Amino acid sequence: MSLWNAVLLASVICVAVKAVGYAVPGHWLEAPRPARIADLLTVALLAALVAVQTLGVGQVIVFDARLPAVLVAGGLLAVRAPFLVVVAAAAAVAALLRLWGWAS
Repeated sequence: MSLWNAVLLASVICVAVKAVGYAVPGHWLEAPRPARIADLLTVALLAALVAVQTLGVGQVIVFDARLPAVLVAGGLLAVRAPFLVVVAAAAAVAALLRLWGWAS
């Protein structure tokens, strides 16, 4: 199977899943339990994405300048700093650590 066939198959599957989602009755999704599950899944998937992008390089876990940058960003978000300040501070931390030679 070529790459384009795989991309087209995945696209068709995504459209089909979305179409099935529209067929689900609204009162099923408005119940407290499915709403709570959807909220928790969103947070869990976002946390997993951040962890993989921060620590992963291929099949290896790497501790480099990204980890302190994410920790700084998390700390600034915890004290409710403005988003632009969070991004700029995290970028500055990563840049300085890479400048000082701590990067992979």
